[in-house]
Amino acid sequence: MELIKVKTKEQIEETSRLAYEIWNEHYISIISQEQIDYMVQKFQSAEVIEQQIKEQNYEYYNFVDEGKSVGYFSFVEQDGDVMFLSKIYLLKSERGKGFSRQAFEFMKKEAKKRGLSKIWLTVNRGNKHSIEIYKKFGMYIERTQIADIGEDFVMDDFVFVYDV
Repeated sequence: MELIKVKTKEQIEETSRLAYEIWNEHYISIISQEQIDYMVQKFQSAEVIEQQIKEQNYEYYNFVDEGKSVGYFSFVEQDGDVMFLSKIYLLKSERGKGFSRQAFEFMKKEAKKRGLSKIWLTVNRGNKHSIEIYKKFGMYIERTQIADIGEDFVMDDFVFVYDV
């Protein structure tokens, strides 16, 4: 497995295609199909990913295994001393192989190298599998939050933190 930084239009489009597939196989048991469709378009479309990379300093990486992209993650520095882990998603067939752990270790090294004090993320409170993984990584729940994302949808999340 290797991590490939997403830079080209083709890589961005591949990441967006992965988002559509992963969200539809994973989140259907947690949120409605309507919310999945809305969130993928609003937060994971190729246009949004490109804008985040070019205008908002997000870094995207694809997990590539045997020449095939099997997932991705992204993060961005915020407020000069924290890293926001915006996304970390894997195809169902690739879960449990240590990819998320590798990504988290990579982000910890990056955070230390950049002099950042924390890594934080949000996770749907119903996403029990991911919650357990984040706890195994040494993260803790700082608080809960409910965010209105439009179209009568909300994100009902835990905010997890890791002290670097």
